[in-house]
Amino acid sequence: MAAETLIAGGLRVDLYDAMPSVARKFLQAGKGGLNLTHSEPFDLFLSRYGTHRDQIAPLLATFGPEALRDWARGLGIETFVGSSGRVFPSGMKAAPLLRAWLQCLRLAGLRIHVRHRWCGWDESEVGHGLRFSTPGGECLVFADVVVLALGGGSWARLGSDGAWVPLLLQRGIPVAPLLPANCGFDVSAAGWSEHFRARFAGQPVKPVSVSFTDSKGVAQHRQGEFVVTATGVEGSLIYALSASLRDEIAATGCATIHLDLAPGWALSRVIEEVSRPRGSRSISSHLQSRLGIKGVKTGLLRELLAAEDFVDPVCLGTGIKHLPLRLHAARPLDEAISSAGGVVFESLDERLMLRSLPGVFCAGEMLDWEAPTGGYLLTACFASGRAAGLGVMAWIEAESTAKQGFVRKQRA
Repeated sequence: MAAETLIAGGLRVDLYDAMPSVARKFLQAGKGGLNLTHSEPFDLFLSRYGTHRDQIAPLLATFGPEALRDWARGLGIETFVGSSGRVFPSGMKAAPLLRAWLQCLRLAGLRIHVRHRWCGWDESEVGHGLRFSTPGGECLVFADVVVLALGGGSWARLGSDGAWVPLLLQRGIPVAPLLPANCGFDVSAAGWSEHFRARFAGQPVKPVSVSFTDSKGVAQHRQGEFVVTATGVEGSLIYALSASLRDEIAATGCATIHLDLAPGWALSRVIEEVSRPRGSRSISSHLQSRLGIKGVKTGLLRELLAAEDFVDPVCLGTGIKHLPLRLHAARPLDEAISSAGGVVFESLDERLMLRSLPGVFCAGEMLDWEAPTGGYLLTACFASGRAAGLGVMAWIEAESTAKQGFVRKQRA
């Protein structure tokens, strides 16, 4: 996105990618249907960026969800709004959009260099002399301006391995530690019981509501679905809470969420239904016939409630509506959909240029922000790329004006 903006401004641009082809994580994101952005009202959209809302707001003000849809349309890719409000390209996949985009960029003059892994600056030309590791050995490239868009730390096999962090730290650039975001969680060091894991790992739990109140008293409540894994839970409902859950575990050692396995049912009605005589039927059959609870939901009740709770209608009904699930650890960073942390915004000016390295800009997931899935990640990445491109143009113009002024002063 930065390259597109700079080429449109008349600059010569070279793009270097460590992988054998570009945009591998973008393509991975589109395998199940490319969720490009979201159609919800802008204020609500902006709230999804949490504590980094103020830093992301100026980027989205220039290039937000509607601008992104218009941009895709300009490449011949129409978009549509799904039932959840999420926005997808008409063909659902990332590849057609990427092909059209790269074709336009190449025709406009972009030069792409793959298998070029950035490994730091040349000592004699900090910020302008770039060292790259290539199949043919190390090479040195000099540039007037540099935009770093090096990704976060998740899905290392696609290129975003966080190897850039020590390179920036060596230059005194503050980088918040990379942490898993939009990730799954383990229920304990041992995970589920062997019986539950063997029977239910991989199964979705839906519909279900999740409530979470952190140690500071901040409460959240969401409805949707999640998936039981071999060691815990993951999926969209968990991802939406992952930042809060991760931070609570870091602060207190664990985070307890409460599951409502019968959303839409009042507690009193649930207790009434489970209190009805069940005769010779098993408790599983009773729950299925009275409340529609079966399969993995029944499994969760048996896994998380004490045996005596099943003979007490109040305890059983309360468990169905408010089932506690204690989470002990986030899954490893490389398994996460995205990462939190990165180059802190305080080290950047309003153009996304590093204050300590004039002429070096940063964009994308390598910046210190995070957002849930739903189109928010891609939208902010696109917006930051465009902002970095515009920032480069503004900086070049300011530098040119300053030099002209210096020459005029010298002549005078």
